Amino acid sequence: MLIATWNVNSLNVRLPHVLDWLNEHAVDVLCLQETKQENSKFPFQALADAGYHAIHAGQKTYNGVAILSKHPIQEVSTAIPGFADEQKRVIAATINGVRIICAYIPNGQSLESDKYQYKLGWLKAFTEYLRSELALHPKLALLGDYNIAPEDRDVHDPKAWEGQVLVSAPERQAFNDFLGLGLTDSFRLFEQAEASFSWWDYRMAGFRRNLGMRIDHILVSNELVANCKASWIDKAPRKLERPSDHTPVVLELEI
Repeated sequence: MLIATWNVNSLNVRLPHVLDWLNEHAVDVLCLQETKQENSKFPFQALADAGYHAIHAGQKTYNGVAILSKHPIQEVSTAIPGFADEQKRVIAATINGVRIICAYIPNGQSLESDKYQYKLGWLKAFTEYLRSELALHPKLALLGDYNIAPEDRDVHDPKAWEGQVLVSAPERQAFNDFLGLGLTDSFRLFEQAEASFSWWDYRMAGFRRNLGMRIDHILVSNELVANCKASWIDKAPRKLERPSDHTPVVLELEI
């Protein structure tokens, strides 16, 4: 069972890339973030023609999350229960006995911004949501754009990023809080090349110079760790014309 996550930074723009990638890789589950479209605009039929069931929680212009699956999708839920938030950032479903949660965690903008405080409050609520989901679903995978680089090795230049969002101590602590719930960073279960990143800024030839960050992750519950067989970042879509600034992260599970 191959599961993957990809922040497409507008599905309206990147749909051809997604369809081509699905045709080439035939993953079982793909979680998308930043679809940036309302449900009425979501390409359900095009994805069905490609062999995928799909669920989507979207809004105009911003955010938006989706789960695509070759297998039946059950027990769908959206948003964080009890957390008032109009932004579409969470969608979850059970697929092949695995609870799949797709999340687009807020960016935070800057440490001085109200958006940073929103991010920290969101992360606190999301952690409690994960706690309850894990109690209900021992086999769980959390996929998405976390907007957190958990360690300095996940940043091309840690010194240059000091004092900025994505690497601040509270954000990294929130990531560690996820691990404390009984989740594991599946990418780090395997030997990986140095400077392995999933996002590169469009500016300053960021991709060509590999000035990136690893902020897209797949965390798995304790019950799934032994099922993990390989994990990798597919950089090929970042080389395409008009690419997303993110690229897919993939996990192979033996289910």
